[in-house]
Amino acid sequence: MFQDISLEELRALQEKKQITVIDVRSPSEFNNSTLPFSINIPLFDDAERAEVGTLYTQTSVQAAKERGLQIVSAKLPAFIHRFGEIPGSKAVFCWRGGMRSRTTATVLSLMDIHVYRLQGGYKAYRKWVTDSLESYEFRPHSYFVHGNTGTGKTNLLKRLEEKRYPVIDLEGMAGHRGSIFGHVGLSANNQKTFDSLLLEKLLTLESSPYMLFEAESMRIGKVVMPSFMGLQKETGTQLWIEMPIEARVKQIIEDYRPQEHQEELLTAFRRIKSRIHVPVAAEIDRSLTSGDFHQAILLLLEYYYDPKYGFTSEQYGASERVAFTVRNLDEAEAAVTSFLHERHPEIGEY
Repeated sequence: MFQDISLEELRALQEKKQITVIDVRSPSEFNNSTLPFSINIPLFDDAERAEVGTLYTQTSVQAAKERGLQIVSAKLPAFIHRFGEIPGSKAVFCWRGGMRSRTTATVLSLMDIHVYRLQGGYKAYRKWVTDSLESYEFRPHSYFVHGNTGTGKTNLLKRLEEKRYPVIDLEGMAGHRGSIFGHVGLSANNQKTFDSLLLEKLLTLESSPYMLFEAESMRIGKVVMPSFMGLQKETGTQLWIEMPIEARVKQIIEDYRPQEHQEELLTAFRRIKSRIHVPVAAEIDRSLTSGDFHQAILLLLEYYYDPKYGFTSEQYGASERVAFTVRNLDEAEAAVTSFLHERHPEIGEY
């Protein structure tokens, strides 16, 4: 017979990489939100889940169970085989730790494939995430990387993360760059996924003496950051990257690949077109339409983003500010790492 496992026990095994976590909910539920690092082996696909759910609410519980049994019976050999291919310990979960995960665990146990069932399912995990973020006590010192659009702030943080600096990539977790063009070429995450990714990263890095973030508004695309992040922005150190405009245009073209996303860029630009002086807006539109992305980006920086960012920069009050004047991303990386080594010599080289 299968055993139940608590979320705390499951996370302890996950940290040691001693268990595979399997979401048996439908693909759409899995894609909407799930436990980090889990895989999806659905008991029902989306259409089957909808059919059984309709019977449950409109006919009877018994009718739903009987139809569910018919559906599952036809796919049992392939379903069991997929679990049998996964080595080591396994745990399954569904929405509330109910019928789908219980059915899965029971059937697998009859075939001598032992799995744990997560108590409370995804609902228990989601409650733990929201409760943890609401009560989270942020202790490390915060460094927020600022800079006009195109200074490569995200790329800088990715480079630092690859070198094992304590970085939290908020834009990566949101699946959005935090601007009117921020969705271009990306797949935005919802709030549930963002919260899970953020909490897991915070817990991983909480013993670090500091953390590095990109300076963001409290909303990034579809998601909103927890309130304690606003306090960090007020008390943390602001690291400002100052870079020539031509280098920034080049960085934006590398990041956004406008030749691959021309229509998306045009659609996004036309949402803000009315906020820009009419002759300039018309020239940007013509440049985007003709594929002269260098000119379009140059004008957007000069007449829209730089003035807007200049206004935002005045909102940070008396928090510590350190500026780095550099020519490119390589120099920005060297300047920031040198500063961090001087500021935190106690943690040694990375």
